[in-house]
Amino acid sequence: MIKITDKIEIAKEMADLVKKNVISIDSFKKEIEKNLEKETTELIGVILAGAINLSASDIHFEPQEKEVRARIRMDGMLHDVISLSTETYHLLLSRIKLLASLKLNVHDKPQDGSFSVVVPISIDNKKNVLGKEKIGAKKIKNKDALEIEIRTSSLPADFGESVVMRILNPESLKSIEDLGLREDLSELFKKEIKKPNGMIIITGPTGSGKTTTLYAFLKHIQNPEIKIITIEDPIEYRLTGLSQTQVDVKKGYDFANGLRSIVRQDPDVILVGEVRDMETAKISLQAALTGHLVFSTLHTNDAAGAIPRLTSLGANTINIGPAINMIIAQRLVRKVCKKCVKMELANIEEKEKIKNALKGVPESVLPSSAQENMIIAKPQGCKECNFTGYKGRIGIFEAFLVTDEIESLILKNPSIVEIKKIIYKNKTLLMRQDGMIKVLQGVTSIEEIDRTTSE
Repeated sequence: MIKITDKIEIAKEMADLVKKNVISIDSFKKEIEKNLEKETTELIGVILAGAINLSASDIHFEPQEKEVRARIRMDGMLHDVISLSTETYHLLLSRIKLLASLKLNVHDKPQDGSFSVVVPISIDNKKNVLGKEKIGAKKIKNKDALEIEIRTSSLPADFGESVVMRILNPESLKSIEDLGLREDLSELFKKEIKKPNGMIIITGPTGSGKTTTLYAFLKHIQNPEIKIITIEDPIEYRLTGLSQTQVDVKKGYDFANGLRSIVRQDPDVILVGEVRDMETAKISLQAALTGHLVFSTLHTNDAAGAIPRLTSLGANTINIGPAINMIIAQRLVRKVCKKCVKMELANIEEKEKIKNALKGVPESVLPSSAQENMIIAKPQGCKECNFTGYKGRIGIFEAFLVTDEIESLILKNPSIVEIKKIIYKNKTLLMRQDGMIKVLQGVTSIEEIDRTTSE
């Protein structure tokens, strides 16, 4: 049922079976239990196919004292699936390491690798057998199929090697229209990403959707007349028409070295996966000042924190202001399940929380419900959403342009507080405010905004 070489090819029969049987966490557990006695390759195929069918982003294997816990991450939250015996896990671990080109005899050091899983697509309706749209599909040995990269990481832990498999599904690639932007932000972003030079930085923690947003920008501006080069660690999405390169620190090829080579390739647009050191910061800013449009990410808590972060890395304040066009911060929040959600009148406490968050926000960007009775979404839970009340995620954003006033302030090496004073004065909407607007639109819940942002 499964062909295994440097990748796993899932046969149509198995994919059909998984599509039919795996519709929830509980049914996923039952499907794994039915296949525990089968060959290891078959079991891995069921686990991967089931996780993909449930739109999971990661699969976690966590050895405990007497068993191994298997979990999947859906919409940013981890869910227990099943407990495996250590014997079964050791067989799985060996096969996973073989697939991902990890050393089988190394158990005391972290290792990283990857492999692919190939899922067939029905030719009649152009959907793969796991029910997903045919996005990023390509022909695999004369059959329409979706090839999904599985990024694999092993880590030595107290009771054995912990493994995380990240599912890099090309269907996660979004357009600007799919990001969940307010109309004013959408127009701003589309205007700024078409500028011929300068730098756009997106900030946020790991897993906040920064790379997805950057690739949405690339998709929007991509055309045969411009050359786009990316340097990433690792490459997360494959996009036709781009020149993509991946850092390899062991071979001395890091962001700084790669960037030096990239600027000699005469690109119009450069995507730098992350600015994490002084050299990368300086070269990125220099590229933005010399006629290139540069997209990159930083790990900071909010948009205002990007400038002090760059100065702490050693970037010259004289270059930061003129080089940067716009700074964005974002988080991902879960969307309420449309099938089971209930819309109810907000109580006194909820109304107060919404009003406090939206204080000073221009009425032009507020939905009509902000001035009325405040009918908001109340998550319930059903089979469709695995009884969580949520299904899918959407971004919440804050963004500001580097104006002349901010550029002058940067020369004084300002604190985050000083930068915030100016961007608040310029009516920049915060992530929490953007989130509360989505609450009033019935997209997400107050609980989700409280979970991902601070008051």
